[in-house]
Amino acid sequence: MPQYQKTLCWLRRNLRLSDHAALYHALKNSQSVQCVFVFDTEILERLTDRQDRRVEFIWRSLAELDARLQPLGSGLQVLHGKPVEVLPRLARELGAEAVYCNHDYEPEAVRRDAAVAKELARTDIALHHFKDQVIFEQSEILNGSGQPYGVFTPYKNAWLKKLDSFYLRAYPTERYFAALAQCAPPAPPTLEALGFAPGKLNTQALPTGESGAAQLFDDFKERITRYREARDFPAVKGVSYLSTHLRFGTISVRRLGVCRT
Repeated sequence: MPQYQKTLCWLRRNLRLSDHAALYHALKNSQSVQCVFVFDTEILERLTDRQDRRVEFIWRSLAELDARLQPLGSGLQVLHGKPVEVLPRLARELGAEAVYCNHDYEPEAVRRDAAVAKELARTDIALHHFKDQVIFEQSEILNGSGQPYGVFTPYKNAWLKKLDSFYLRAYPTERYFAALAQCAPPAPPTLEALGFAPGKLNTQALPTGESGAAQLFDDFKERITRYREARDFPAVKGVSYLSTHLRFGTISVRRLGVCRT
Protein backbone atom coordinates (compact mmCIF):
# COMPACT_ATOMS: atom_id res chain seq x y z
CA MET A 1 0.00 0.00 0.00
CA PRO A 2 1.44 3.43 -0.98
CA GLN A 3 2.31 5.95 1.71
CA TYR A 4 0.60 9.34 1.45
CA GLN A 5 0.92 12.77 3.02
CA LYS A 6 -2.80 13.58 3.01
CA THR A 7 -5.86 11.40 2.43
CA LEU A 8 -9.61 11.47 2.88
CA CYS A 9 -11.58 8.69 4.55
CA TRP A 10 -15.03 8.71 2.95
CA LEU A 11 -17.65 7.40 5.38
CA ARG A 12 -20.79 5.85 3.94
CA ARG A 13 -22.42 2.79 5.56
CA ASN A 14 -19.83 2.81 8.36
CA LEU A 15 -20.62 5.71 10.67
CA ARG A 16 -18.10 4.90 13.38
CA LEU A 17 -14.42 5.31 14.23
CA SER A 18 -13.85 1.92 15.90
CA ASP A 19 -13.04 -1.28 13.98
CA HIS A 20 -13.30 0.46 10.61
CA ALA A 21 -11.36 -1.10 7.74
CA ALA A 22 -10.94 1.92 5.45
CA LEU A 23 -10.12 4.27 8.32
CA TYR A 24 -7.57 1.81 9.69
CA HIS A 25 -5.75 1.53 6.37
CA ALA A 26 -5.93 5.29 5.77
CA LEU A 27 -4.45 6.05 9.20
CA LYS A 28 -1.70 3.46 8.79
CA ASN A 29 -0.67 4.70 5.36
CA SER A 30 -1.06 8.46 5.69
CA GLN A 31 0.43 11.27 7.70
CA SER A 32 -2.89 13.14 7.81
CA VAL A 33 -6.41 11.71 7.40
CA GLN A 34 -9.55 13.82 7.08
CA CYS A 35 -12.86 12.03 7.67
CA VAL A 36 -15.68 13.11 5.36
CA PHE A 37 -19.34 12.27 4.81
CA VAL A 38 -21.51 13.32 1.86
CA PHE A 39 -25.25 13.85 2.12
CA ASP A 40 -26.01 12.75 -1.43
CA THR A 41 -28.57 15.11 -2.99
CA GLU A 42 -29.49 12.52 -5.61
CA ILE A 43 -30.70 10.23 -2.79
CA LEU A 44 -32.21 12.92 -0.57
CA GLU A 45 -34.26 14.43 -3.40
CA ARG A 46 -36.08 11.13 -3.89
CA LEU A 47 -37.31 11.08 -0.29
CA THR A 48 -40.85 12.38 0.14
CA ASP A 49 -41.05 12.40 3.95
CA ARG A 50 -39.42 15.57 5.30
CA GLN A 51 -39.15 13.83 8.69
CA ASP A 52 -37.45 10.75 7.28
CA ARG A 53 -36.09 8.81 10.23
CA ARG A 54 -33.18 7.41 8.24
CA VAL A 55 -31.88 10.89 7.50
CA GLU A 56 -32.29 11.93 11.13
CA PHE A 57 -30.55 8.75 12.33
CA ILE A 58 -27.58 9.48 10.04
CA TRP A 59 -27.51 13.16 11.03
CA ARG A 60 -27.51 12.40 14.78
CA SER A 61 -24.88 9.66 14.37
CA LEU A 62 -22.63 12.05 12.44
CA ALA A 63 -23.00 14.67 15.18
CA GLU A 64 -21.74 12.15 17.72
CA LEU A 65 -18.90 11.09 15.45
CA ASP A 66 -17.84 14.72 15.00
CA ALA A 67 -18.00 15.25 18.77
CA ARG A 68 -15.68 12.28 19.26
CA LEU A 69 -13.18 13.64 16.73
CA GLN A 70 -12.98 17.13 18.19
CA PRO A 71 -11.10 16.23 21.42
CA LEU A 72 -8.56 14.52 19.16
CA GLY A 73 -7.92 17.85 17.44
CA SER A 74 -9.83 16.79 14.33
CA GLY A 75 -13.38 16.98 13.04
CA LEU A 76 -15.79 15.55 10.50
CA GLN A 77 -16.17 17.30 7.14
CA VAL A 78 -19.84 16.97 6.10
CA LEU A 79 -20.69 17.82 2.49
CA HIS A 80 -24.06 18.22 0.78
CA GLY A 81 -24.21 17.55 -2.95
CA LYS A 82 -23.39 14.95 -5.58
CA PRO A 83 -20.41 12.81 -4.45
CA VAL A 84 -18.93 12.79 -7.95
CA GLU A 85 -18.67 16.58 -7.71
CA VAL A 86 -18.11 17.55 -4.09
CA LEU A 87 -15.75 14.78 -3.00
CA PRO A 88 -13.10 15.24 -5.75
CA ARG A 89 -13.37 19.00 -5.24
CA LEU A 90 -12.64 18.67 -1.52
CA ALA A 91 -9.78 16.25 -2.20
CA ARG A 92 -8.18 18.77 -4.55
CA GLU A 93 -8.75 21.69 -2.17
CA LEU A 94 -7.08 19.84 0.71
CA GLY A 95 -4.27 18.45 -1.43
CA ALA A 96 -5.30 14.86 -0.75
CA GLU A 97 -3.43 12.20 -2.68
CA ALA A 98 -5.97 9.40 -2.08
CA VAL A 99 -9.47 8.64 -0.86
CA TYR A 100 -10.17 5.56 1.26
CA CYS A 101 -13.60 3.98 1.61
CA ASN A 102 -15.28 0.65 2.25
CA HIS A 103 -17.00 -1.46 -0.38
CA ASP A 104 -20.62 -0.70 -1.15
CA TYR A 105 -22.42 -3.42 -3.08
CA GLU A 106 -25.71 -1.94 -4.27
CA PRO A 107 -25.80 -1.37 -8.06
CA GLU A 108 -26.38 2.38 -7.77
CA ALA A 109 -23.55 2.68 -5.26
CA VAL A 110 -21.21 0.71 -7.53
CA ARG A 111 -21.97 3.12 -10.39
CA ARG A 112 -21.45 6.10 -8.07
CA ASP A 113 -18.08 4.81 -6.89
CA ALA A 114 -16.92 4.16 -10.45
CA ALA A 115 -17.85 7.73 -11.42
CA VAL A 116 -16.06 9.15 -8.35
CA ALA A 117 -12.96 7.05 -9.06
CA LYS A 118 -12.90 8.30 -12.67
CA GLU A 119 -13.22 11.93 -11.58
CA LEU A 120 -10.51 11.53 -8.91
CA ALA A 121 -8.17 9.90 -11.43
CA ARG A 122 -8.34 13.04 -13.61
CA THR A 123 -6.03 14.69 -11.06
CA ASP A 124 -4.12 11.51 -10.10
CA ILE A 125 -5.97 10.94 -6.83
CA ALA A 126 -6.32 7.24 -5.99
CA LEU A 127 -9.47 5.58 -4.62
CA HIS A 128 -8.87 2.58 -2.33
CA HIS A 129 -11.69 0.19 -1.34
CA PHE A 130 -11.86 -2.31 1.54
CA LYS A 131 -14.22 -5.00 2.78
CA ASP A 132 -15.95 -3.95 5.97
CA GLN A 133 -19.72 -4.36 6.19
CA VAL A 134 -19.70 -8.14 5.62
CA ILE A 135 -17.65 -11.08 6.87
CA PHE A 136 -17.35 -12.75 3.45
CA GLU A 137 -17.91 -11.12 0.07
CA GLN A 138 -17.92 -11.82 -3.66
CA SER A 139 -15.92 -15.01 -4.40
CA GLU A 140 -14.95 -15.88 -0.82
CA ILE A 141 -17.73 -18.48 -0.44
CA LEU A 142 -18.30 -20.62 -3.55
CA ASN A 143 -19.67 -24.12 -4.14
CA GLY A 144 -17.67 -27.11 -5.37
CA SER A 145 -18.04 -25.90 -8.98
CA GLY A 146 -16.59 -22.52 -8.16
CA GLN A 147 -19.99 -20.82 -8.48
CA PRO A 148 -22.11 -18.85 -5.98
CA TYR A 149 -24.50 -20.98 -3.93
CA GLY A 150 -28.12 -21.03 -5.05
CA VAL A 151 -29.50 -22.69 -1.91
CA PHE A 152 -29.20 -21.06 1.50
CA THR A 153 -28.49 -24.03 3.81
CA PRO A 154 -25.38 -25.31 1.95
CA TYR A 155 -24.16 -21.72 1.76
CA LYS A 156 -24.72 -21.25 5.50
CA ASN A 157 -22.82 -24.45 6.27
CA ALA A 158 -19.89 -23.40 4.07
CA TRP A 159 -19.97 -19.92 5.63
CA LEU A 160 -19.78 -21.30 9.16
CA LYS A 161 -17.06 -23.77 8.21
CA LYS A 162 -14.86 -20.99 6.82
CA LEU A 163 -15.44 -18.64 9.75
CA ASP A 164 -12.62 -18.40 12.27
CA SER A 165 -11.03 -15.82 14.54
CA PHE A 166 -9.08 -14.25 11.66
CA TYR A 167 -12.25 -13.00 9.99
CA LEU A 168 -13.58 -11.60 13.27
CA ARG A 169 -10.42 -9.72 14.18
CA ALA A 170 -11.08 -6.02 14.79
CA TYR A 171 -9.19 -3.21 13.05
CA PRO A 172 -7.41 -1.29 15.86
CA THR A 173 -8.05 2.20 14.51
CA GLU A 174 -7.53 3.86 17.90
CA ARG A 175 -3.87 2.84 17.79
CA TYR A 176 -3.32 5.26 14.87
CA PHE A 177 -5.52 8.23 15.81
CA ALA A 178 -2.41 10.44 15.86
CA ALA A 179 -2.67 10.49 12.07
CA LEU A 180 -6.09 12.17 12.12
CA ALA A 181 -5.99 15.57 10.43
CA GLN A 182 -5.61 18.41 12.90
CA CYS A 183 -8.35 20.69 11.68
CA ALA A 184 -11.65 22.36 12.50
CA PRO A 185 -14.03 21.81 9.55
CA PRO A 186 -17.16 23.95 9.23
CA ALA A 187 -20.08 22.86 11.41
CA PRO A 188 -22.15 20.13 9.75
CA PRO A 189 -25.35 21.36 8.06
CA THR A 190 -28.51 21.31 10.15
CA LEU A 191 -31.37 19.00 9.28
CA GLU A 192 -33.27 22.05 8.10
CA ALA A 193 -30.40 23.03 5.78
CA LEU A 194 -30.64 19.56 4.26
CA GLY A 195 -34.36 20.09 3.67
CA PHE A 196 -35.55 17.90 6.54
CA ALA A 197 -36.94 18.31 10.04
CA PRO A 198 -36.65 16.36 13.31
CA GLY A 199 -39.23 13.62 13.60
CA LYS A 200 -40.19 11.00 16.15
CA LEU A 201 -36.87 9.19 16.30
CA ASN A 202 -36.26 10.13 19.93
CA THR A 203 -39.71 8.89 21.01
CA GLN A 204 -38.97 5.45 19.54
CA ALA A 205 -36.26 4.74 22.11
CA LEU A 206 -33.69 4.07 19.37
CA PRO A 207 -30.35 5.50 20.50
CA THR A 208 -28.11 6.66 17.66
CA GLY A 209 -24.39 6.64 16.89
CA GLU A 210 -21.67 4.33 18.14
CA SER A 211 -22.72 4.86 21.74
CA GLY A 212 -26.31 3.91 20.93
CA ALA A 213 -25.21 0.75 19.16
CA ALA A 214 -22.97 -0.20 22.08
CA GLN A 215 -25.84 0.38 24.50
CA LEU A 216 -28.19 -1.89 22.56
CA PHE A 217 -25.53 -4.55 22.09
CA ASP A 218 -24.62 -4.64 25.77
CA ASP A 219 -28.30 -5.05 26.60
CA PHE A 220 -28.72 -7.83 24.03
CA LYS A 221 -25.73 -9.77 25.35
CA GLU A 222 -27.66 -10.22 28.59
CA ARG A 223 -30.52 -11.81 26.64
CA ILE A 224 -28.73 -13.55 23.78
CA THR A 225 -29.07 -17.06 25.21
CA ARG A 226 -32.87 -16.66 25.06
CA TYR A 227 -32.90 -15.28 21.51
CA ARG A 228 -33.94 -18.50 19.75
CA GLU A 229 -37.07 -18.84 21.90
CA ALA A 230 -37.97 -15.16 22.37
CA ARG A 231 -37.44 -13.74 18.86
CA ASP A 232 -40.84 -14.90 17.54
CA PHE A 233 -42.93 -13.08 20.14
CA PRO A 234 -43.42 -9.34 19.50
CA ALA A 235 -44.53 -8.72 23.08
CA VAL A 236 -41.24 -10.14 24.41
CA LYS A 237 -37.96 -8.24 24.34
CA GLY A 238 -36.22 -10.93 22.35
CA VAL A 239 -34.40 -9.34 19.42
CA SER A 240 -31.32 -7.12 19.39
CA TYR A 241 -32.86 -3.96 17.85
CA LEU A 242 -29.55 -3.48 16.04
CA SER A 243 -30.73 -3.72 12.43
CA THR A 244 -30.66 0.05 11.85
CA HIS A 245 -27.19 0.27 13.40
CA LEU A 246 -25.95 -2.51 11.15
CA ARG A 247 -27.52 -0.82 8.13
CA PHE A 248 -25.59 2.38 8.79
CA GLY A 249 -22.48 0.80 10.30
CA THR A 250 -22.51 2.38 13.74
CA ILE A 251 -21.35 -1.01 14.99
CA SER A 252 -19.01 -3.50 13.31
CA VAL A 253 -20.24 -6.89 12.10
CA ARG A 254 -17.02 -8.32 13.54
CA ARG A 255 -17.91 -7.10 17.02
CA LEU A 256 -21.25 -8.88 16.80
CA GLY A 257 -19.67 -11.96 15.28
CA VAL A 258 -17.48 -12.73 18.27
CA CYS A 259 -20.62 -13.14 20.38
CA ARG A 260 -22.38 -15.54 18.01
CA THR A 261 -24.07 -18.59 19.53
